[in-house]
Amino acid sequence: MKYPCLVPKRLCKTDISLTFEREGLNEYGEPLPTVNYTGKCNYQDKARTILTAEKKLVEITGSALFPGDICPTLPTISGGTAVVFGRKRRIQQGTKARNPDGTVNYTEVLLI
Repeated sequence: MKYPCLVPKRLCKTDISLTFEREGLNEYGEPLPTVNYTGKCNYQDKARTILTAEKKLVEITGSALFPGDICPTLPTISGGTAVVFGRKRRIQQGTKARNPDGTVNYTEVLLI
């Protein structure tokens, strides 16, 4: 069964460049190379402030939605950087929304 894509490509019009950091070390003790992605996304600005347990304020400045899996080599997205509208932002969280059959429907990246 084919599941409908919840983030259609026709709605992805914002240029974005992502660099995903990988966890772990190679056989020489060096960090694993980063994974890069350049393409279009559905970008939504947000201005929300959260008070954490350590009394720090964290502002989530936006979210980027992509159809499908933008980094199939990584099982999870844990960190990195993004360049949107000429500004460099840090990736706070990444989510791969899955269909019931296990395939990735869309990818969401939260930026601060």
